[in-house]
Amino acid sequence: MEQLVIRDADVVDGSGGPSYRADVVVDGGRIVSIVREAAQAGCQRPKARRELDAEGLVLSPGFIDMHAHSDLALLRDPDHSAKAAQGVTLEVIGQDGLSYAPVDDRTLAEVRRAIAGWNGYGDDIDFDWRSVGEYLDRLDRGIAVNAAYLIPQGTVRMLAVGWEDREATPQELDRMRQLVAEGMKQGAVGMSSGLTYTPGMYAKDAELTELCRVVASYDGYYCPHHRSYGAGALEAYAEMVELTREADCSLHLAHATMNFGVNEGRAPELLTLLDEALATGADISLDTYPYTPGCTTLVAMLPSWASEGGPEAILKRLADDDTADRIRHHLEVIGSDGCHGVPMDWDTIEISGVADPALAEHVGRRLDGWATARQLLLADRLAPSILQHVGHEENVRQIMRHRVHTGGSDGILQGAKPHPRAYGTFPQYLGRYTRELGVLSLEECVAHLTSRPAARLRLPDRGLVKEGYKADLVLFDPETVAAGSTFEEPRRLPTGIPHVLIDGRFVIEDGRRTDVLAGRSVRRSPVRRNANPLT
Repeated sequence: MEQLVIRDADVVDGSGGPSYRADVVVDGGRIVSIVREAAQAGCQRPKARRELDAEGLVLSPGFIDMHAHSDLALLRDPDHSAKAAQGVTLEVIGQDGLSYAPVDDRTLAEVRRAIAGWNGYGDDIDFDWRSVGEYLDRLDRGIAVNAAYLIPQGTVRMLAVGWEDREATPQELDRMRQLVAEGMKQGAVGMSSGLTYTPGMYAKDAELTELCRVVASYDGYYCPHHRSYGAGALEAYAEMVELTREADCSLHLAHATMNFGVNEGRAPELLTLLDEALATGADISLDTYPYTPGCTTLVAMLPSWASEGGPEAILKRLADDDTADRIRHHLEVIGSDGCHGVPMDWDTIEISGVADPALAEHVGRRLDGWATARQLLLADRLAPSILQHVGHEENVRQIMRHRVHTGGSDGILQGAKPHPRAYGTFPQYLGRYTRELGVLSLEECVAHLTSRPAARLRLPDRGLVKEGYKADLVLFDPETVAAGSTFEEPRRLPTGIPHVLIDGRFVIEDGRRTDVLAGRSVRRSPVRRNANPLT
């Protein structure tokens, strides 16, 4: 007898098609049969060792977080309710060009310092890996939710070139190509960049194109945090479209927002750019989070020249009064490339986390100017994380309607007051933007969070409620599902999501986290690349 029958569920299967009522049978980690209500009158209803009454609940595929920063959280926090309780069954990590594989001893120490604001220093982690494959093997020991990995281009450049602002030599470029190829062979699904973060931002387009050619040869995709989300944002999007066209590589635009005052009301221009590229056969997708403020590290705001040489060099520049004043001028007058070319409005910057408990009084406060920012960066050794209140609601709504849109939390779990998107993105889509505002229909919304990202990741057996597919499933109440997290209380868990299954096993049951660690690494599938799977 099969393991589980989910009885009388309203199935929203992820395809975008209309919902239907059915019994869904799960066994061996897969969906083995779906018996629709119309067929039940003429045949015996399916039975299993366990029955779950799903009356009044929607059954959907598990949600796929296309932009997550859980690279260390998956290892340090077996509970990981921040994502599991949202119905997330797969996260894509290794984002924004900076993560922890591939590394050597030197670069591991550097990257731990560089992104402490995203993940903490990792003093509680045994970094017993160096390659992409070894990191994925570490995940395979058992984690809360599944994870796919992007090779971080900035970390690759750190290994081959260092922190210098210069073109790579032919030998260094060959090393980077080799590192990317090895990572793809070991299971990565693509490559990410953080082109407003050092040292990845030092790469010119020709260098990125060569690395994207390698990614394309393994049927992966390129996921850039491009060179500007502020002044010059449209030009930065167009640059990525042209670069990947030249490399014949699939493109997924990370947290595809149009932020800052210069971009208010300009979402239609971005969507026209994408539509024109899609019409010529480009393979493009994007992700967004359903909030207006952004979230990153305070040190990321600095001009790129101030970050050359790595973390210790940054601290020396900040400690020098003349150099610090030059940094201030770039931030406040010129518009730092780290702040997307827009002169800094300090009132938009809210401290969301610090590493040193002695500095906790700053969390939740807006910065009053460069003097305080400089003091914090020095005292907390570059670790502060921030919220940046620069988004526009109408841009958010228009972009999420696009046919190649997917959901991504960009969730930074570090800090005393993280962005609520880390705990609330997926119920926020279902509750606020679907049920309350009607920006998307329920069927459309579920497709954006399930089958569309699965198609981008080329996963042949995930993203749909379909016989033979993985039993990564969510049951939620469409009338009550909502994000519990707020800017005031960002770690509150969502409501209206009583059950979440991964590999046919309950990770959330009756609204509570179980002790099941059903997650594993999801490695690149060798499926041949076709036309854009999302159009």
